[in-house]
Amino acid sequence: MKQDFWKKVEFRESIVGYSFMAPTIGVLGLFLFLPIIYAVFLSFHKVRILGEVSYRFVEFKNFLRIFGDERVWIALKNTAEYVMIVVPSQTILALILALILNTQIKGRKWFRVILFLPTVTSSAVLTLIFMWIYNSNGLLNNALDFFGLPTYNWLGDPNIALKSIMIMNIWSTAPFFMVIYLAALQDIPNSLYEAAKLDGANDFDQFINITLPWLKPVTFFIMVMGVIGTFQLFDQSYIFSAGSGGPNNSTLTVVLLIYQYAFKNLDMGYASALALMLAGVIMLATFIQGRLFKEERVD
Repeated sequence: MKQDFWKKVEFRESIVGYSFMAPTIGVLGLFLFLPIIYAVFLSFHKVRILGEVSYRFVEFKNFLRIFGDERVWIALKNTAEYVMIVVPSQTILALILALILNTQIKGRKWFRVILFLPTVTSSAVLTLIFMWIYNSNGLLNNALDFFGLPTYNWLGDPNIALKSIMIMNIWSTAPFFMVIYLAALQDIPNSLYEAAKLDGANDFDQFINITLPWLKPVTFFIMVMGVIGTFQLFDQSYIFSAGSGGPNNSTLTVVLLIYQYAFKNLDMGYASALALMLAGVIMLATFIQGRLFKEERVD
């Protein structure tokens, strides 16, 4: 009898719990899971959206088409270069800023606020500001010319355009990760540093043997978030190049290419296949990071 009673209680509690979760599950299902399922469906079809909407099953042709599409490889190369430079740079810069602000420097609260401002500013607004800075007669070239340094065509040179976006994003995203590092640094017990000092460890030894190991899980989180974010680069590249990915496809990214095929060429099936390919690349990159940052567990 007692077992039946407690089973009824557990069942009622489950019903109550799921009823509270129902709105969230409904929203996720409507705006997350259903679009993913629909994208998978589209990736196997040739879609006609002008006039009467129609779907023609084409098996794996959309995916096979990726391998012969030269622009896909250009976009992947640009995106990979962007990820490999921006993610380590913003991580290292965030750690350096956090270490500085974790000391007893004067005005550190104001520095935190000032440094964090780019993070809460609209990405589109930041991009427009940097377009003005990068202009041929803009602030950056004027400053370089003032000091007798060579000036550059930051937006029109294919060898520099993507690097211009990198500089902007490193500057604007590092403060967000700085705050995460700062919270992690303040969570490290002071007793560890005091014990290390008694053993004769200098500041560098403490950083290598205490700070970095304690920050390893946070670094893993920051790098995963960085990889996911950088692989999805779109708005800055779109605004810089007016949606073309120029000059000479130098700022063409995978997400921008997906946008072009979906909303300019109206090739929804192929765009969905590209989106699934990008999702697979991101998952693979995250898995590799997880293996590299795998912690040894002590049972």
